[in-house]
Amino acid sequence: MARFRFPFSRSSDLKVQTAVSEPYDSTCSFLSNSLPTLFERKLYKALKDNVPIVDAAISKIVRLIGTFTVSTGVDTLDAQLQDFFCSVRVNGCETGIQSFLSCYLQQLLLYGTAVGEIVPDAAHRTVAALYNASLDDIELSSDGNPFQVTICTVNQNGQKSPVPYPELILCSAIMTEPGQIYGTSLLKGLPFIGETLLKIFHAIDTNWERIGNVRFAVSYKPSDSEKPFSKDRAKLIAAEWSKAMKSTQPKDFITVGDVSIKVIGADNQIPDSHIPVRQLLEQMTAKLSIPPFLLGLSWSSTERMSSQQADILTSELEYYRRVLDTVIRKIVKVYCQLHGIRADCNINWDNINLQDEVELARARLLNAQAQKLESQRKE
Repeated sequence: MARFRFPFSRSSDLKVQTAVSEPYDSTCSFLSNSLPTLFERKLYKALKDNVPIVDAAISKIVRLIGTFTVSTGVDTLDAQLQDFFCSVRVNGCETGIQSFLSCYLQQLLLYGTAVGEIVPDAAHRTVAALYNASLDDIELSSDGNPFQVTICTVNQNGQKSPVPYPELILCSAIMTEPGQIYGTSLLKGLPFIGETLLKIFHAIDTNWERIGNVRFAVSYKPSDSEKPFSKDRAKLIAAEWSKAMKSTQPKDFITVGDVSIKVIGADNQIPDSHIPVRQLLEQMTAKLSIPPFLLGLSWSSTERMSSQQADILTSELEYYRRVLDTVIRKIVKVYCQLHGIRADCNINWDNINLQDEVELARARLLNAQAQKLESQRKE
């Protein structure tokens, strides 16, 4: 029986049978192959700027990613790459590949898609700079081929033009939905929770403005003999009370007649927001995958629970490191090609924290003890 052979010679020859060249979307067809809309990006940016816990979570992830080294097997090339990583220009006023990767990862977490560019010098002999592109200035499209992503720049008039050197563009996406080329933001699903949380905070601010900043109600009830002069006495009481309130020093208010003074809102209590706020924050921490104690939330947790949360965070960071590995490898590849060097590289990330060092050392000790006992049994 003859075996069926796939007539493919290159990856560009691949034809996807389940991809539609022009997908139909009854709600908003122009979003099918584009980046998240400008409204969505502004929404995620506003959520990060207005909810401190979201900003803290993204900043923690970026900082906990850590540093790395690149090894190619050639000591001189490794030293050359290390010097390049430390001195390469990034954006307008930054230096070092860590600055580029921090901005790149933050954009990736916030919008689900990140785009950067490798900028060679005028002579095309080395990499002069790394640039983090704004998603407002570009657009991604597949043109009917899900394995080919075309990156276009968009001017002020909305006209698109493909970039002339796509091999110098860095593009990454996380949590990509099936059939799509753009990623999903880490904050997807949080705008409603964030809006509810901000409503509670705004209500607390308004209630404290009304109740916490004490206001008084002064009531004057004139007797029958005082009624002809009630208007003048009311003005006099109001003037004297205003002077007493404006005085920076304690001042007594003395009056004659049936005058009562009450605190406005003294009978009302501010609703307890501890439980609803905690429920909303629990939803946020579950979505962001950050242990509560790293965000300053003093929730009761056991030592074992904290260690398990730290392990989950470590797995999350390892996932983002794998995404950045592709970016680093491409930067190294372009750098070596411009210098006429052909080499493969291995990326070695530092351990996330000291606790990992201790656990690794303990694991090596236990493995060594187990091997020793097995060798003794065989003897």
